[in-house]
Amino acid sequence: MTCEHNKLTKHGKDRKGCQRWKCAHCGTTVTNDEHTRPLGDMRIDEDKAAMVLGMLLEGMSIRAVERMTKMNRDTICDLVLLAGENCDRFLCDRVKGIKAEAIELDEIWGFVGCKQKTANAKLRGDECGDAWTWLAIDADTKLILSHVTGKRDQATCQRFLVRLNAATVGRCQVTSDGLGNYTHSVPFYMGTRVDFSQLIKTYKSSQSETRYSPAVITGIEKVVRMGNPNEERISTSYSERLNLSVRMHNRRLTRLTNAHSKKASHHAAMQSLFAAFYNYCRPNLALRSGKQKRTPAMAAGLANRVWTIRELLASAA
Repeated sequence: MTCEHNKLTKHGKDRKGCQRWKCAHCGTTVTNDEHTRPLGDMRIDEDKAAMVLGMLLEGMSIRAVERMTKMNRDTICDLVLLAGENCDRFLCDRVKGIKAEAIELDEIWGFVGCKQKTANAKLRGDECGDAWTWLAIDADTKLILSHVTGKRDQATCQRFLVRLNAATVGRCQVTSDGLGNYTHSVPFYMGTRVDFSQLIKTYKSSQSETRYSPAVITGIEKVVRMGNPNEERISTSYSERLNLSVRMHNRRLTRLTNAHSKKASHHAAMQSLFAAFYNYCRPNLALRSGKQKRTPAMAAGLANRVWTIRELLASAA
C-alpha cells in the first residue's frame, strides 16, 4: 500500500535543519524538500481543511463552521489566510496568456472592522473602513482574469490593471462602469491593443420606498474611450452577475448582517480563495456542454476537469 502522507506529524529536524514529518499510518518519514505540505506547518487533516474551506465558500460564517466542525475559529482564520495567499500566487502564475475577446470590469464593496464613516470618526487608519474587490471577467469563458482587494483609488486600480494586462494577450474589448479611475488608466496600462468603452448608468436621486430598495436606473450611456469596440458587447452584465455570486458564496460580504472581516489581510485572502474556487472548482451552468459540467478554467483551457478543493490546495501550495 502506497503512503500518500495525508496525516503527518512533526518528527524533529534533519542535519540541515529542515523539518521532518512522520506518517501516522505507516511511519514513513519525509522532509519539506521531499514532500510539500499544502497546509504548511498547520497540524490539520487535509480532508477536514478542505471541508472547512468548502463550507466557508458556500456562504457559512466562521462561527457556524466552528460549531459544525469543532475546529477553533482562530485556526479557521489562519487556514483562510494561508490558503488565500497561496491561491493568490497560484492565480498570478496560472492565469496567463488568455485570449479574451470581451472583458468586463467592476468593483464590489465590503468593509473591514467598521464602515468608512466610523473608521474616519474613530481614526482607525487605512486598515479599517471600506474595502473594494476589483474583478475582471471574461464574458465568454466566465474566467476571473484579475482580482485585487483594496481601496477604490488610483493605486488599487493600477495594481488591478497591471495584473489584468499580464493575464491576457492579443486584442480585446474592455468595458467598465463609469468610475473615473478607469478612463485614463485602462489605455495607459493596457495599451493600444484594447478597444475600451464605459457603460455609465444614471440613477434616480431619491428612493421613495425604503432605504434598502435598489436605485431606479433612469438612463444608460455607452461612451467609447479608445479604439473601435463592438457596441453589442458594451456591457457589464456578466461582471454584475459575478458580484452576486461573490456575495452568495462569501458570508463576510452578505448585506444587512453583522458578518464582516476583522482584518484586511483575511478579507483579501478570502477574495483570492473564492476567485480560485470559482475558476477551478465551481461548475458554471452557462458553460455546460451536453451533460458535462465545466468550470471557467476548463472553458479557457487551463484545466481538463472540475477540481476538488483539496486538489486546489495541493496545486496552490
